[in-house]
Amino acid sequence: MRVKTDERRSAIIQAATEIFSKVGYHRASMAMIADRVGGSKTTLYGYFPSKEELFWGAMTGAMPEQGEKTLQLLDPSDSDVASVLQRFGEAYIGLFASRTAIEVTRTAIAESGADPKLGALLYQRGPKRVFDAIANYLSQLAKQGTICHIEPHLGAVQLKGLFDAGVVEPLLFGAKPEISRKDAVAAAVATFLRAYGNGHFLMAPSPAAGSQNGSSRAESKKS
Repeated sequence: MRVKTDERRSAIIQAATEIFSKVGYHRASMAMIADRVGGSKTTLYGYFPSKEELFWGAMTGAMPEQGEKTLQLLDPSDSDVASVLQRFGEAYIGLFASRTAIEVTRTAIAESGADPKLGALLYQRGPKRVFDAIANYLSQLAKQGTICHIEPHLGAVQLKGLFDAGVVEPLLFGAKPEISRKDAVAAAVATFLRAYGNGHFLMAPSPAAGSQNGSSRAESKKS
C-alpha cells in the first residue's frame, strides 16, 4: 500500500509540475492538476492540503529530505565546533545554492507580491527552518560555554549571512559567485568563531585573509 501511495504522490507532483510550468502558479488550479493526473480534487487534497503545499512539493522535489539531513549535522554533542560548522556549511551551501533552490527562491520572490501566503510558506519551509536550527544549535553551545554568550537568533542570522555572502546573491542574478563555495564556508566559519569562539578555537586564516597576507609578504620582499 505504501508503494502505491508513494507512486500516486509522485504522479500528482509530476502532473502539478507540468501544469505549473505551462500556465504558471496563479493560473493553475487543483482541478486542472486533478484532470491531468486522472482523479478528483478530493484525492489531491488528501495528499496536499492546499495549492501552496502542492506547489512546494512540485518545486522542491527531494530538497526537504536533503534539508533535514543537512540540519542534523548541527550536533551540539560534538566538541569540534569548527568541523561541525564546516561540514554543515558545505552541505548547506551545496543545497541552497543548487539550481533547484535558486529557482525556488526566485519564484518565492516573484510570486510573494501577488500571493503573500505562498511567499510566507516558502520562507517558512526554507530560510526560517535554517535560522531556527542554527539558533537552537548556538543556544546549546552557549549553555555549554563553548561560545560566548550571544542572542541565538541574531547569531543564526549572522552565520547564515556569512555562508551566503558572495555565493547566493550572484546566483540569484544569474551571475557567477564572487568566491568558491569551499572558500566561502571556510571564511564564514573562521570569521564567526573569531567573533564568538570564546577563545577556544585556533582557526586557520580565511582564504581571503591568506591571500592578502601573501600579497603583503610579496610586496615586502620587493621593497
